[in-house]
Amino acid sequence: MPGSEDITPETRVSVVAELWWKEFQNEGKSPGTLRAYRDRLDRQILPALGNLRLQELSPGAVSRFLVTVTEKHGPGVTKLCRAVLNGVTTYALKRDALDRSPVRDVGRITTTKPKKPARALSLAEVRQIRALISYDLVSIRRDLPDFVNMMIATGLRIGETAAIVWDAVDLVAGTVEVRGTVIRVKGQGLIIKPEPKSENGYRKLELPSWMISIVETRKKKSSGRVDAPVFPAPKGGLRDPDNTQKHLDAMFEFVGEPDLTSHVFRKTVVTLMDESGLSARMAADQLGHANPSFTLDNYMGRKTRATGAKAVMEAVA
Repeated sequence: MPGSEDITPETRVSVVAELWWKEFQNEGKSPGTLRAYRDRLDRQILPALGNLRLQELSPGAVSRFLVTVTEKHGPGVTKLCRAVLNGVTTYALKRDALDRSPVRDVGRITTTKPKKPARALSLAEVRQIRALISYDLVSIRRDLPDFVNMMIATGLRIGETAAIVWDAVDLVAGTVEVRGTVIRVKGQGLIIKPEPKSENGYRKLELPSWMISIVETRKKKSSGRVDAPVFPAPKGGLRDPDNTQKHLDAMFEFVGEPDLTSHVFRKTVVTLMDESGLSARMAADQLGHANPSFTLDNYMGRKTRATGAKAVMEAVA
């Protein structure tokens, strides 16, 4: 592979991308960011654009690529692809292999697919789903029902739920600390990234009594190690969020809700809180969000655990 000083307009995008990546991965980015960017390179950018020469990477080619990604994978993946591709072309630009960045010349990418509004479940629907998954033998074998119940009780993300260790649970106080999230790092495997998705993600949450009972039962069967996951993979160790997502999809198919996603549980918690008269501030604290507003973010404490979700989610039992 040529060095950075050897790239020209004739150099292929795949070569420049790998040179850029060598520098980028040493910039102190989080493991999650590195994984997301590398995935976009390997799964979208290199297969579609890797064989092009830099001089062939026109705004039109970039635009067509981003439109295709949006149609297949949605705006979230498109945004990441655009960021990665911008990094690659900026790298080439600084080495005089490009006259201008073709990514920056591309306008906003839109899709004709209407965005589906976030769905929230009613109490009756939550109760029904909890009952149905208790009969799903495949999901039981995968130890998913308790995992799903924790997400329903708290609104935690898959990675956050998988990262709960016994030291983070206080069964006397009936609380759980959200300290991190499980991610896969190339060359290391699954690890607990010692911080949630954002700074505001650090929080201690109250659990409804029915969830405390579930955790108490699991505690009796645990190894006793304080650093062991409360919801391990069926064969032990940390649960892989990607595999868990696939298994959840199968579970949702079983209960007759193929369009259901784990995000619906987060939406459900805050919707039920709202219907019970609790504030947006409390909902933001429950889910670990930075908003609802700049003033509240700067003048109110964020580590509260008494968000009100505990009393609301008691009704799920």
